[in-house]
Amino acid sequence: MRIKYRIGVMPGPWPAGPEGRDLFWRFVDLCETSDIDSVWFSERLSSPAPVLEPMTAMAAVAARTRKLKFGPSVLVAPFRSPALAARELAMLDYLSDGRALPAVGIGAELEREFRAAGVPFKERGRRTDEAIAIMRRLWSEDKVTFHGEFWQLEDVTVLPRPVQQPFPLWIGGNSDAALRRTARLGDGWIPSFITPERFRAGVEKIQVEAAAAGREVPADHFGALVYYCMAPDAATARATALPFVPRGRVDDATLGACAAFGPPALVTERLEQYVAGGASKFILRPMCPPEQLLDQLARLAEEVIPAFHRR
Repeated sequence: MRIKYRIGVMPGPWPAGPEGRDLFWRFVDLCETSDIDSVWFSERLSSPAPVLEPMTAMAAVAARTRKLKFGPSVLVAPFRSPALAARELAMLDYLSDGRALPAVGIGAELEREFRAAGVPFKERGRRTDEAIAIMRRLWSEDKVTFHGEFWQLEDVTVLPRPVQQPFPLWIGGNSDAALRRTARLGDGWIPSFITPERFRAGVEKIQVEAAAAGREVPADHFGALVYYCMAPDAATARATALPFVPRGRVDDATLGACAAFGPPALVTERLEQYVAGGASKFILRPMCPPEQLLDQLARLAEEVIPAFHRR
């Protein structure tokens, strides 16, 4: 098959005040008018720093743009009723004429967020699996009846349906459970904070387990989220980025191997390492002060993305 390489972006650190509203529209307009393929939004129920809520942000993108694709990286599936999530995602795809890119996961290892959502922390994996099964059926069947461990549906119909049929659903996470979930239930894999070496091993494991389950994850449906910061040299880029990297989620050795802090050539080199492991889709997230966000994205669009999109 012919592999299509595509690079999207995720907003980096976000301002807390009203200036964030203006920045959002400038961010969306830059992405729409550049070679950036898609925009992605992370999900946190509670955060000490501002985080854009993904469903409403994606709706705003759908209304503002005509070509830009968009997705969550990732929706925390256990937080929502799968019927409601299926309806919202289908509507986003319908209104945008097929530009939604749904991805789900079990969420961060923060039990207090699950308590706030009314979801037992230990159930998050099983709830995610059940939610995926329900959403897939709601996107393709006329009336869905489902009797599961967590949700009960009787003749539920979601209309309008997604424009994309089948509606692809990617899986986030880099744990063994996330790899198994992708192999059994997913259409693609998009982990974060994963080294190129571990990424390659993950792709191989997913392909083997999918084949054993009688499934196939398309070869061009493997991607990675990569933190980056461009500067003339690696030391300056790293000093700019580190204050904004979430501590506790990644150790220094892993960060050094999976992030791209330095000149544009270093960013390209890092992406090529993932390409060698089977990646063709990327989400690049700038780690910098909010006032540098648009410049970082513009440089990415001008100095890194074209070489990949021309392949």
